[in-house]
Amino acid sequence: MTKNQLKIVFIGTPDFAVASLDAILQNGFNVVAVITAPDRPAGRGLKLQESAVKKFAVEHGIPVLQPKNLKDPDFQADLKSFQADVQVVIAFRMLPESVWNMPPLGTFNLHASLLPAYRGAAPINRVIMNGENETGVSTFFLQHEIDTGDLLFTEKVQIGPDETAGELHDRLMKQGSKLVVKTLEAILTGQVPQLPQREEMDLPIAPKLFKEDCYLDPNWSAEKVYNHIRGLSPYPGAFTEFRGKQLKIYRAEIIPSASHSVGEWEIKDKKELIWHLSDGALKLTEVQLEGKKKMKTEDFLRGLQDTR
Repeated sequence: MTKNQLKIVFIGTPDFAVASLDAILQNGFNVVAVITAPDRPAGRGLKLQESAVKKFAVEHGIPVLQPKNLKDPDFQADLKSFQADVQVVIAFRMLPESVWNMPPLGTFNLHASLLPAYRGAAPINRVIMNGENETGVSTFFLQHEIDTGDLLFTEKVQIGPDETAGELHDRLMKQGSKLVVKTLEAILTGQVPQLPQREEMDLPIAPKLFKEDCYLDPNWSAEKVYNHIRGLSPYPGAFTEFRGKQLKIYRAEIIPSASHSVGEWEIKDKKELIWHLSDGALKLTEVQLEGKKKMKTEDFLRGLQDTR
């Protein structure tokens, strides 16, 4: 079987998945259909927005399926009609067995961590929030429990000490697209290593983020607050309270602190905003006050001066 003869159904929704879909096509593979999320209302006008994967697929003339219910018999009949040999899943909701078990060569997923560590919905955020200096991407065949199938390939990626989740996202997106192609080439030749994931009780996990995960406690260490800021930047954004309003912090630097109370705010030379914590301080460099735009701290402080 050649690359063009291998029929692939691609399943994904956000930008992170588009890079892999593009790489699959660029390497001569045959994507016969795409499954993505239904169009959703977004923005002030609540206009229907297409997913990033759908936009890419339409531009490249690939048939698109957008099921509301993955167990719907009509959807599954449509999917079966494409006679896919293999399915690739990236950043999509949990699939029923009747879908992932459909192609004869299986369904594999790309996950943005070094499995089995950081299973779950937010591995890129959580790995930085926890102060890790290494992560990676993994491909694995789907099984019943989420993110638990046999590993195919992994690729390690170092995390920079100042790197944000957004920056790491983009690097893992590119690295992951290469790993997806490598996995498809292995499946095509039948040279697929399948290693059961080890099961350990103390492995870190990556559950979905909620608002309470984004709150910054001034009683935390400066390093912990700093890592939360990086891990939640640019989205959804770490926040605390400043003068009775929510202040999101996107970038900061750790600096020494002396003779200040925990949680105290200090404005230096009308240009620097410093937040004193339990064992140090942060100099904020990019912030967003509730109801305002994201801006450099110097511009933010200038606005404060202007409104006095």
